[in-house]
Amino acid sequence: MAADMSYLKDMPIAILGCGAVGKTMAGDCALAGATVRIWEQEAFKQNFNNLMRTGIKLTGNQFSYYGFERRGVGHVSMVTTDMAEAVKGAGIIVVATVAMAHESIFRQLIPLLEDGQVIHILPDNCGTFVCRKIMRELNCTKKVIVGAWYTAPYGVRIVRRGGVTTNECKVEDRITTIRGAALPHTDTDAFIESAQYIPAFDAIRTGDGFVKGKTVIDINLSNVNPVIHVPGTVLGAAVMQNFDTVLGQDKKNYSLYGFALCPAIAEVQAVFWEEEKALAKAMDVELCTVNYEDFFSRTTMYGKEYMGPDFAVPFEEKYENFYGDGPFDLENRYITEDVPVGCYLIQQLGKKYNVPTPTVDCMIYLANVMIKRDLIAGSKYTLDYLDIDHMTDEQLQKYLHEGEYTPKQ
Repeated sequence: MAADMSYLKDMPIAILGCGAVGKTMAGDCALAGATVRIWEQEAFKQNFNNLMRTGIKLTGNQFSYYGFERRGVGHVSMVTTDMAEAVKGAGIIVVATVAMAHESIFRQLIPLLEDGQVIHILPDNCGTFVCRKIMRELNCTKKVIVGAWYTAPYGVRIVRRGGVTTNECKVEDRITTIRGAALPHTDTDAFIESAQYIPAFDAIRTGDGFVKGKTVIDINLSNVNPVIHVPGTVLGAAVMQNFDTVLGQDKKNYSLYGFALCPAIAEVQAVFWEEEKALAKAMDVELCTVNYEDFFSRTTMYGKEYMGPDFAVPFEEKYENFYGDGPFDLENRYITEDVPVGCYLIQQLGKKYNVPTPTVDCMIYLANVMIKRDLIAGSKYTLDYLDIDHMTDEQLQKYLHEGEYTPKQ
């Protein structure tokens, strides 16, 4: 029997982060009639850019297998750089930022938490571990649920014109299913049920629905960004860097999916995924279902998520819907986040569980060489930072499933 989370129905939704996903979710929820507050760090308040006056405009193709669309201008009730103002009395708190911002955000958020609030992190990128760790550090005993999803609900870009960042969110795709879990796993049923009260998930709720992952390790390993982004960016760098100068194309039209992916890179991605599957098996967790053949398409496995089980664009075909989505250089989250967070987590867990990860290791090494710095040496995302390195497998499983934390000796 599903947990009763109906108390969230008429409570405000607080969205932390005004980037592409955060801004789109805010507009989407507001269009559906929810009371929405959106927060951004003071340093990035330019992302607001007259947002209260213009509202948030949702456009784009909005491809989805079941045809769900929501278009128009959504007006949020609050735009603020004051987190206390944003989260006071909110039921659901959505954290939609890059992983590197998580610690700063949680250190501000945790002292403000109220009983009954539900935190949704999109995607996790170890955010659940960081949040629970800081809650222990700050002696926070509020009865809140902390959970995460393995991806965002859209493929989206914020429209920029003439160097100006607009409040138009161009939604190309809406996913029809999403995988999530809470830390501890005993909260997962309530966490999944709470998603019924996030209107930005309506394409999922009315589509193939929510999938319960087997602990947040499942959610982190099921995030396919590292397996797609890192080999695609590293091995496709020549196409990206020669796109305008040699190939004569307009740089702003570059797309990893549209131009760089090819059968040879797909082979690397498929072997990368096999290493993740072996790790998941060793850790007794599940993963989202990705088949070998899913990599051999311009749309990779994302095609199935957005457009159904039979959707795939062969490498022999052009797919202009991707044009312009980048990345345009190596200083991009496809490398600067997916290597020191996603790939590094896989590498460390592989060593802890004696699972070889040679393909992942190679991608990390090549990324470091190409970007001219050691992304791993500079990463704080060690298992020790996540407070799990000292645990035996039995202790870690108790923490993941029941929230029973074993302190360091």
